[in-house]
Amino acid sequence: MDDGTAHAPHGYISRKDDYLKRLRRIEGQARGLQRMVEDEKYCIDILTQVSAMTSALQSVALGLLEEHMSHCVVAAAQAGGPEAEEKVREASAAIARLVRS
Repeated sequence: MDDGTAHAPHGYISRKDDYLKRLRRIEGQARGLQRMVEDEKYCIDILTQVSAMTSALQSVALGLLEEHMSHCVVAAAQAGGPEAEEKVREASAAIARLVRS
């Protein structure tokens, strides 16, 4: 599968620092969850934090998907041909994975 390294930069590059900041925050949430379990915190409190972390990950995923659609898929569609079809298939598969998760 083509990872896009031979083409223009990925669509999220302009917001890379924002994504990294959000992912670091999520990493901190994961460490916090581990501490909560180690410290035997109340189940509902842990579940609340799991929900917050899940929402944060979904937000990152949706942002990346939007960037992919508006940059990679649009560029491929403008170029046409098999690459356009492949980018649409990739986006559809990514959406399906997000819906199942």
